[in-house]
Amino acid sequence: MSEHYSLRFDVGGWVFDIPTMIMTVLTAILVFVFLFVMTRKLESGVPGGKQNAVEWVFDFVRNVNAGYMDYKKAMMLMTLGLSLFLYIFIGNQLGVMANVTTLHKGQVSEKVMEMLTVSETPEAAAEKREKIEHELADHGIHVAWWKSPTATPSVTFGLALVVLLYSHYLGIRKSPGGWFKHTFLNPIHILEEFIIKPLTLPLRLFGNLFAKEIMIAFLLSGGLLAAAPLFVWLGYSVFVGAIQAFIFLTLSMVYISQHINDEH
Repeated sequence: MSEHYSLRFDVGGWVFDIPTMIMTVLTAILVFVFLFVMTRKLESGVPGGKQNAVEWVFDFVRNVNAGYMDYKKAMMLMTLGLSLFLYIFIGNQLGVMANVTTLHKGQVSEKVMEMLTVSETPEAAAEKREKIEHELADHGIHVAWWKSPTATPSVTFGLALVVLLYSHYLGIRKSPGGWFKHTFLNPIHILEEFIIKPLTLPLRLFGNLFAKEIMIAFLLSGGLLAAAPLFVWLGYSVFVGAIQAFIFLTLSMVYISQHINDEH
């Protein structure tokens, strides 16, 4: 299986992955389009198929929220819950729906080579350049364009950061003294709030989606012999994508509830 490369660029030490940026924006657009289309012409009487579907998603997220806080707080967090669930669910499925790459052989422009070899150190960039030049002369390289944004750690860590910062904001707004006591006066809570949660929440999602896409790429390279396993794995990947969206939503609501429930 040949390695898939991404075009990236560096701005002030910050590395930006172009395919990830494209897919992140595309996922947000798809979530907006889904909600816009599904919520047009809502009826108070007998709902149609589209309204039934969006009501099911709404009820599903509301029930998850209500499992960890009272109804009023659960409804207050519906916008966040719906956005998280739909964004992660749709983003998870994009890597299952398609695998778009471009094949490059022989040589590429210097500008493209620079974008392919962006690395932390000049030595690593030189080593990567040598490897790419060898592959170009041999069998060519594949540049990936379409993938699940949630298969990139920067995206999952960004989502987790938003959730965790918002949970602390709600805790401070509810009771600054209670938030400080809960967060800092117990060593276990310090470890939990600043190490365990920021690592486990994003890494669980990233690890599952990254492994899923690696397996899909591997099976795609197997030709006709891998057709049956690929079909089975694609079906399983849809299931994994849905489960991971549910887990991320559930853990997000659990972490938020720990800061806003009266007993905390």
